[in-house]
Amino acid sequence: MTASSHSFAVPSAVTPSGLLESWAEGWEIALKSLGDFAGAALTKGLGPLEISRWLALIAERRPPAWTTPHKIVFEAPVGRLRDFSRARPRHPNVVPTLVLPPQAGHDSCIVDYTPEQSQMGAVLAAGLERAISLDWLGATRETADATIDDYLDLIDRAVEYAGGRVNLIGDCQGGWLATVYAALYPERVNTLTLAGAPIDFHAGEPVIHEVLRHLAPAGDLGFYEALVAADGGVLKGEHMLAGFIMINPGDEISRQMELLAHIDDAAHVARYREFENWFKHTQDIPGGFYLWIVRHLFRDNELIAGELEVRGQRVNLGRIEMPLNLLAGATDHITPPDQVFAIASLVGTPPERIVRDVTTGGHLGLFMSHKALHDHWPPLLEGVLEHSL
Repeated sequence: MTASSHSFAVPSAVTPSGLLESWAEGWEIALKSLGDFAGAALTKGLGPLEISRWLALIAERRPPAWTTPHKIVFEAPVGRLRDFSRARPRHPNVVPTLVLPPQAGHDSCIVDYTPEQSQMGAVLAAGLERAISLDWLGATRETADATIDDYLDLIDRAVEYAGGRVNLIGDCQGGWLATVYAALYPERVNTLTLAGAPIDFHAGEPVIHEVLRHLAPAGDLGFYEALVAADGGVLKGEHMLAGFIMINPGDEISRQMELLAHIDDAAHVARYREFENWFKHTQDIPGGFYLWIVRHLFRDNELIAGELEVRGQRVNLGRIEMPLNLLAGATDHITPPDQVFAIASLVGTPPERIVRDVTTGGHLGLFMSHKALHDHWPPLLEGVLEHSL
């Protein structure tokens, strides 16, 4: 969602040295903004009708949707594959591109957010017209025990559909998963592109690791295990959403107050609806998979340490020798740039084939902001195309 001229002060990015203080600061600023807006509403002359419309919009939620034409190829217990390929590609022999979206309790359609803000659209526009994307499915009681192997099986199936070799793009949580896959099966990955992907989970000033330190003292995961057990073996998407809001509550309050200030602005209301429909539409995560992530990645940081074992194999980042693109957000407090760029010194890819880029925005902007999609993704994808013909 783009910022408007009526932006409100929010706390700076959360750091380990002041996590609880930042939360308190965030709520203090949020409440002050609420008071400021109450006065502004009276000054502007907003009446009961406008307030009623505002409250209705806050309460209204619709399922998010994919926007670029495509077809669903197959569905598995933990996800489905969507094919965006052009019927008559300009480069019919180009290596197909497979996107692994984020998976953090939200719908995968963030990679196809709107017709104007679509990562899949950027892939196609770059000439990578054989393009597919996985679409993670919310967990059920039947898939509560899904493991990392189930997700790798799904990627295997997608790669086979694409012909056995792909350009792999991994966003956020899809990024470490793409990295694991590329290290295990480098012969199947032509190029690897990671955006906002945590590889060194302890680098920079990671909010998630600091939260873990508070909730899992001395590495005890009892809290996380109880949270999963309480909901029938899944991590509820609502818990993930609450956690994101709690990291920076000022953003949440400011977004609602911005809506009130622009309640008669149809374009602003439309943008608000688009974001809220995606952000507040949550899906659950398999408890077994989630606890595996918390234990091996969030807590023990085994991927960067070279100690992670998957499918009976050690995940050796040195086996990654293909061209590597790394994209990070300068103000990303979910995955600081250091977490993304840490992989560069551990892969076998020659330095001249590693591209690093930093956007001015935050985490979600890496996948759906106008600036990232128009200024940063095209050069990266042009490079992918050069290696794919």
